[in-house]
Amino acid sequence: MLRTYQKLRLSNVHVNVKNSHAHTAAIWPIVTRFSHANCMTLATWPTIARLTCRSLTHSTAVQSARDISMPTSPTWQTPVATIPAELSTWQCGWLLKTGCRIDRHHGIYGETIGFLFLGLRFKTGSRRREKKAEQRAPAEYLDGALADFSGYIAADELYDGPFCVLSIVDNHNFRRLIYEVLDHDPTHEDIIRFFRRFRKELEQRNLKLLGVTTDGSPLYPEPLALIFPGVGHQVCEFHILKEINKQILKAVTAVRRELKKKLPKLKRGRPSSQTVRKAARRKKRLQDKISDLFEHRYLFVKHSLTPGEKKIFLSITRGLYNLRNLRFIMDEVYHLFDRRCRTETALEKLAQLRCRVRRFGTLGRTLKKLFTPNIEKALTFLDDSQLPSTSNAVERGYRRHRKMQKSVYRVRTQKHISQRIAIDMQREEQAQGRLQTIQILHNVRNGIECSR
Repeated sequence: MLRTYQKLRLSNVHVNVKNSHAHTAAIWPIVTRFSHANCMTLATWPTIARLTCRSLTHSTAVQSARDISMPTSPTWQTPVATIPAELSTWQCGWLLKTGCRIDRHHGIYGETIGFLFLGLRFKTGSRRREKKAEQRAPAEYLDGALADFSGYIAADELYDGPFCVLSIVDNHNFRRLIYEVLDHDPTHEDIIRFFRRFRKELEQRNLKLLGVTTDGSPLYPEPLALIFPGVGHQVCEFHILKEINKQILKAVTAVRRELKKKLPKLKRGRPSSQTVRKAARRKKRLQDKISDLFEHRYLFVKHSLTPGEKKIFLSITRGLYNLRNLRFIMDEVYHLFDRRCRTETALEKLAQLRCRVRRFGTLGRTLKKLFTPNIEKALTFLDDSQLPSTSNAVERGYRRHRKMQKSVYRVRTQKHISQRIAIDMQREEQAQGRLQTIQILHNVRNGIECSR
């Protein structure tokens, strides 16, 4: 592609190519019209009999240049450019790019463009957008995010090396509202300052907070009671059940280790006496029980068991009544979080369950999490049907952050983490338009007419 630019000169015009000069050339204007050809053709006429021009390709001698291009594809309508040039008043230069499209469209999501010559890589779209996204997030983004604020939020912290990310997410529409990146572990002062900032944004828009969901971290109860007094505080149900399930599985592991210690030690070789054969059969039974307890350990923490799974559970726990009691206790724990009952009823069931666990010394030491105050807070959602019981809204944003950290290795400083989260918030803002675009493209591919 020949790029022309004006530079007034009082002498002749020279074509500069790789530190060499060509004779004076005249460039005549081409009429603007729509053509079926895929190329823009430039016609030149020399003012002398012979014109010789050098470029990065092989040397070319032209007696009288003229347009000999043939239409290559009648698909695209490409306007031919008009170059209003005058003799001996323009300076010309060569550019290693071409404007000729020689490939057809591929797919419905864009087009693949082929070029006659390899050119320099375009930088369009390669510019990072973190700074602009970070500047836009506190103002424009927050106005749109709080326009449909549900009143229920989820707050959590994410530890990323020496840094910590504090986030507040709308617990109904899963949109991040505000965030802050710290270069140290958070303290109560940091949480108080973070919640005061969020309360200020709510007061400016005359919005009211109705409920907060957090994990079982001790960072949140005191700041929430100070900044948002009277607002329901829900501890994530998933985190509570996770801790109890972990203790149940540890108890099952302890039983397997005790059974392993009871395995009789036998000499090498085939058992000869009746006593040795009896000990070998007992060892085989214990080994099978240990293997079954490991293979079917999920039956101790699963929400509901099918008739077949109940039969397997009774078989692997034959003679191990402590393990059966663990399963019955887990059933009672799951019943506490049933939406059909109220918080007061669930607290009464919890008190009865604690009394039952205290009767067994071993179970009482195993299930210490049943006596923590977080369980009472995890039952707050039973009195409010709109209050989510988990903090999955903020956790899934952190999952995207973890996935991004695996591939984008430059996001390892406080500045880049903050800017990258701002881009993620911008992506959430454009999610609805992106889904509509994808749906339209699918309809076009399937031949379905889209109504505007």
